[in-house]
Amino acid sequence: MHIEPGLVEAGKIALSYLTAGGAGAYGLKLVAQALRERGLLSLLARCMATTALVLSFFEVFPNHPVGVSEVHFILGSTLFLLFGAAPAAIGLALGLLIQGLFFAPFDLPQYGMNVTTLLVPLFAVAALARRIVAPDTPYVDLSYRQALALSTTYQTGIVAWVAFWALYGEGFTAQNALSILAFGSAYMVVVILEPLVDLAILAGAKAAGRLRNSVLFERRLYQAA
Repeated sequence: MHIEPGLVEAGKIALSYLTAGGAGAYGLKLVAQALRERGLLSLLARCMATTALVLSFFEVFPNHPVGVSEVHFILGSTLFLLFGAAPAAIGLALGLLIQGLFFAPFDLPQYGMNVTTLLVPLFAVAALARRIVAPDTPYVDLSYRQALALSTTYQTGIVAWVAFWALYGEGFTAQNALSILAFGSAYMVVVILEPLVDLAILAGAKAAGRLRNSVLFERRLYQAA
């Protein structure tokens, strides 16, 4: 997905198990919270939706090798706004796992690094949303500035983690630094597009008011906190 095979040698890969374990533990905390708030049926429905979407992000959406990795259109903030933090986290983890098991088995050794790269920025988005979105504001009423802040946080987090794994695996060489810079620069396309996608989808959700009580979507999408 993001971390190419061989970028981090086998002797160093144990660190990814620790980071993935930490991300997974926090994700389970969010799952428990989601179960208390909406119940099992809503959580399962949202997780199935996010998993299907994430798999399509990886396998259907265009992706381009640039520098140390590949540029994917992974709409992390979009998943968070529509479905909530816990379903988005599960969808990212399961979608990545399914991709590795059935479409890209050579990526499985990098699963710990890749899942860390996807989940930790998502948790940062959830934390930022609590700070910049007023409690009386449903997500369908977000401004462009708020959508941009959330999407930029997610994509910047991905670039930062990819850079970390590249430096951890290959060291501080000029060639490695240039490859990281190329990857980060290419990701600016996603940073520009994602808030526009978010606002378009939120506008569609707002127009489809009949979905307000659907188990498929995050309650905060339509309701104040």
